[in-house]
Amino acid sequence: MRSIWKGSIAFGLVNVPVKLYSATEDHDVHLHQVHDKDGGRIRYQRRCEVCGTVVDFEHIDKAYAEEDRTVVLTEEDLSSLPEERSREIDVVEFVPSEQLDPIMFDRSYFLEPDSKSAKAYVLLRKTLEKTDRTAIVHFSLRQKSRLGALRTRGDVLMLQSLLWDDEVREAKFPALDERVRISAKELKMSASLVESFAADFAPDRFTDDYQEQLQQLIDAKLAEGDALDTAATFGESEDSEPGGEVIDLMEALRRSIDKGKTTPAKKGTTGKARSNAASVGKSGTKKAAARKGGASKTTPKKAAPRKSKTTRSKPKSSVTAKSSKTG
Repeated sequence: MRSIWKGSIAFGLVNVPVKLYSATEDHDVHLHQVHDKDGGRIRYQRRCEVCGTVVDFEHIDKAYAEEDRTVVLTEEDLSSLPEERSREIDVVEFVPSEQLDPIMFDRSYFLEPDSKSAKAYVLLRKTLEKTDRTAIVHFSLRQKSRLGALRTRGDVLMLQSLLWDDEVREAKFPALDERVRISAKELKMSASLVESFAADFAPDRFTDDYQEQLQQLIDAKLAEGDALDTAATFGESEDSEPGGEVIDLMEALRRSIDKGKTTPAKKGTTGKARSNAASVGKSGTKKAAARKGGASKTTPKKAAPRKSKTTRSKPKSSVTAKSSKTG
């Protein structure tokens, strides 16, 4: 786990340094979009409607539109807000835990003590447990001022962001205004049915059946060979322009060594071929290997035309590391 925020819990004269961690994670099988005709990846571009160019994230600001006027807010503008600079979780009040409506809960975070002594952290946790109260707090996270509930979960303090009161909708349905009569017998039978399903909640007994079935479907297609080459979905092929073809680094080294073995050489040529292979590993390009290998130094001048012809028969493509392409 990696902390996403560092600050402190502050109430009265007590200050508890903490680190914030996301308490939940997504287990969904992530899918992307492809063209049904050829399987090519679908890309979404951030294109400016004024100049028509594709804009990188580093050149994107936020804006607010109000009728016929728009206000642009830069990163500097947003970072200047006092709430954004705050690194404190300010305790506003301690309320009975049962008064919190679950509909208000948003995201959950674990708090880790961020000091050599965890005494203040443990003291706060034990106090909340003994009084059966939850601390209502104010804090800022990701350019938003938030309301939160600070409570205990086992041996850890948990911070749960809360929705603001005006973010919770009121249920107004015409059907709720209709008068409905329920007899005592119907109510008794319904309660009996509930009792037949009664159990203690154990979340580990439940699984996401859809995600499991989706993964089984993917595994079955892979086993049957019903799959595309991932590089091909990005439009990559052996006929791509120089710099567009991705070749395994080990394959590049092997080709370079084989090329050195087939080249007529004087004494000591084998050592130079190895040097060429090392050059490919450092530079990642065949051209760099050719420059460092020095073909004219290892091959007699009369053999140069024949070697040049051999070189032209190979595809002209630069070698790039796979990691740079996928990144």
